[in-house]
Amino acid sequence: MEKYHVLVVEDDKEIRDGIEIYLKSQGYEVFKAADGIEGLEIIYREEIHLAIVDVMMPRKDGIQMVMEMRKDYDFPVIMLSAKSEEVDKILGLNMGADDYVTKPFTPLELLARVNSQLRRYSRYLEKLKDGGSKEEEQHIYRIGGLELNEEKVELRVDGVPVKVTPMEYRILLLLMKHPGRVFSSDEIYERVWNEKAVNSDTIMVHVRNIREKIEINPKNPKYLKVVWGVGYKMEKQ
Repeated sequence: MEKYHVLVVEDDKEIRDGIEIYLKSQGYEVFKAADGIEGLEIIYREEIHLAIVDVMMPRKDGIQMVMEMRKDYDFPVIMLSAKSEEVDKILGLNMGADDYVTKPFTPLELLARVNSQLRRYSRYLEKLKDGGSKEEEQHIYRIGGLELNEEKVELRVDGVPVKVTPMEYRILLLLMKHPGRVFSSDEIYERVWNEKAVNSDTIMVHVRNIREKIEINPKNPKYLKVVWGVGYKMEKQ
């Protein structure tokens, strides 16, 4: 891929322009929007590989915007939120964001998250492009009615394809490769993000979203179990 396209959706012009300067210094092509409505217009018009989206914005906020774009797009989203907006962080992750950065943040912290998300998304796209070309090379993991095809980057539940985000896919892949093994939130974070755990409470939200997609009754899960005080595991069937 020649150049990644990053969309910055932020109503504060100073922050928006500041982020643009740092992203351009890393070789990214930057698109900017002042609210969720403008952000969606750019997404529908341009090829975007990652979006940085503020939570609190006029006209259409970041959470509403992410909800709408997730109907058609699965590129990574990093949400920006103030320390006082803990509820908004959880809401944003529930609606399909992949990560969040708390204001005030350092440019280096944001760039590290952007680079990390794009590395993983690039590998995800490569797998999608190359997947399923050689039947004998396919890695398929089955647990009960769940089937995860690593080559095709595809999840089926009772034979029906189910759409998951790249982050949900990576968490599922880790757990399904090791059925019965308990992983702590920090360990899942470090394996999936490939960096030291700094935000492992996000794992709880991603797990909740995965359960909504794979469980008949998410409140009484058959597959993805919590081991209180320890972590999560995929139950052997």
